[in-house]
Amino acid sequence: MFSEILSFGEPMYEFSQIKQSKAMEPDFLSGFGGDVSNFAIAAARQGANVGMITHLGDDEFGEQFRALWQQESVASDLVLSNSNAHTGVYFITHNEQGHHFSFLRKGSAASLISKQQLPVEAIANAKLLHTTAITQAISDSSCDAVFAAIELARETDTLVSYDTNLRLKLWSLNRAKAIINETISQVDICFPSIDEAQLLTGLKHADEIIDHYLRLGAKIVVLKQGSEGATVASHNERFSIKPHKVTAVDATAAGDSFAGSFCTHYVRGAELQECLKYANATASITITGYGAVAPLPSLAQVEQRIGLS
Repeated sequence: MFSEILSFGEPMYEFSQIKQSKAMEPDFLSGFGGDVSNFAIAAARQGANVGMITHLGDDEFGEQFRALWQQESVASDLVLSNSNAHTGVYFITHNEQGHHFSFLRKGSAASLISKQQLPVEAIANAKLLHTTAITQAISDSSCDAVFAAIELARETDTLVSYDTNLRLKLWSLNRAKAIINETISQVDICFPSIDEAQLLTGLKHADEIIDHYLRLGAKIVVLKQGSEGATVASHNERFSIKPHKVTAVDATAAGDSFAGSFCTHYVRGAELQECLKYANATASITITGYGAVAPLPSLAQVEQRIGLS
């Protein structure tokens, strides 16, 4: 059985420093991260039939990801283990300047994936393939694999969604601009966030950014605007939505949950304005809890937030 939605990229095992830890006590809390894994779990909790495309190390962290995806009803039959590489890991630490990320991902199993290892039949039979700029930034071979996966999807009328997640620790701004622009010219749905889009385009205003990405070739642009809400646009229609008023405690995975929810409802045939409504509500719940996975809401929670239950 093939998944309707496939999420392609690198999951990362997380160690987050506990701010209030005391001497001789454990000071890191383990968890799960990675934009594409967050996306997949968010979509699954919204009821999507979703699967992962990635490689994991043949290690304990990889095994824990497999157990997580099984628990979350995310298919992992396309996930391969590499006995010569490790699962990506990152650490979150805190000081007076805020929180900081340290990554151990060079040479990770996911970064070594090649275009020859793509699950061609699964991509052809999916309704939507999701990937991100981070997946392209982690290595040249992974970047090539993303473009090959998009080409396979386009050949078989599989929709492609793309999050422009910008991580300048992974590549230069000029390289990011070139690759992200080329990718957007080939996708159906792109998910830029306004602060990153301003860096990538040199433009300031939301409508200018949206028009720019539509001209590049994206069929649908969903601009995440933080405290200003979000806007979805195609060449024929444009809708904006204000954010729900909540007490935000952690923005981790907010954008991933937004995209996962939007794509789930889009694949089901919902109109753009409806997809935006679900995505906006999903992200508003995600930011009220800590961590990447725990606060991702169920469909029932989202429907309650938007007043459908």
